[in-house]
Amino acid sequence: MIAYPDIDPIIFSIGAVKIRWYGLMYVIGFLFAWWLARRRAEADHSSIKNAQQADDLLFYGMLGVILGGRIGHALFYSSTSFADDPLYLFKIWEGGMSFHGGLLGVLVAMWWFGRKINLTMWQVTDFIAPMVPLGLGFGRIGNFINGELWGKPTDSAWGVLYQGQVLHASQLYEAVLEGFMLFAILWWYSSKRRPYMAVSGLFLLLYGVFRFVIEFVRVPDAHIGYLAADWVTMGQVLSAPMILIGATMLVIAYGRKNKEAAA
Repeated sequence: MIAYPDIDPIIFSIGAVKIRWYGLMYVIGFLFAWWLARRRAEADHSSIKNAQQADDLLFYGMLGVILGGRIGHALFYSSTSFADDPLYLFKIWEGGMSFHGGLLGVLVAMWWFGRKINLTMWQVTDFIAPMVPLGLGFGRIGNFINGELWGKPTDSAWGVLYQGQVLHASQLYEAVLEGFMLFAILWWYSSKRRPYMAVSGLFLLLYGVFRFVIEFVRVPDAHIGYLAADWVTMGQVLSAPMILIGATMLVIAYGRKNKEAAA
């Protein structure tokens, strides 16, 4: 059993302005993504050809994550709060970001950016996909500091004692699997030229699998609960299509490659 460190979510305050760990974690994630994008833009197989394009891409991606993540959270997980107070959408400082909403926001942003530089959406997402998991990982650490998104009670040695209960630290499980492990796999996989759509497909497949599995120990939002069979969660419902789409994209990508090689 590990004792929860009970870190103050607020780093410091300047008058009414409060700087929170949760927000800082996203900033750190974006900075790492920016640095890595500039490095990858130098590779000869990269669809993004220079540092300026990488900078612009990260700006579009940041807008997609923030707008899509917040809108997705309001619609998928907090529809009641949003209906009662539409301004809830803008209260980002209160926390609440949906990965699946952020993903949709990023896809729209990548399509928009791709049009500006004459690339397809999948060419852009193949480039950016390996940088995304680091932001996810740091964001989940922010959830842990906030004391939110806990898992179910457990008697395992790695359970965390929080407010009198020993719980699965599902936020940290997600940080490791969906964040740092997914980053390592995708960064290695994309370090060489891969078939069109393959990197994007692998991202969708692996994230979907990792999230689907972790949902078995993560407690669903109280106002949503289990959707069916006392175990199906909203996270699993949103992740299942990612698994199917990612696997299909990989089949198409390598099928096209084999067909071109045989031609």
